[in-house]
Amino acid sequence: MENMERISIEIISAVGTARSLYIEAMRAAKKGDYHLATKKIAEGDKSFQQGHQAHSELVQTDVKKESSELNILLVHAEDQLMSAETFKILASEFVDLYQIMATKASIISL
Repeated sequence: MENMERISIEIISAVGTARSLYIEAMRAAKKGDYHLATKKIAEGDKSFQQGHQAHSELVQTDVKKESSELNILLVHAEDQLMSAETFKILASEFVDLYQIMATKASIISL
């Protein structure tokens, strides 16, 4: 397997894990478990960073080669990287939103 393919798969794996953890964070927040939601986001951030680091390595390697080849696996890896980043933003917003809603609901019930 070529280096580009190996790193592309590494990116896909890492950011796929991150995206799953971000989804788990949203589900935990929906259930009111904000501690678990925060923990899942932190775990997701670690996986996302691994994918981002691999992507940086790949870009630096590719720039040195000055290769203009289009690699469909790399395109997919970059798509997954962007998707995971979007889920990260959404997960953080959802956790905040659920906390606000829970706080307002408890105030109203007083």
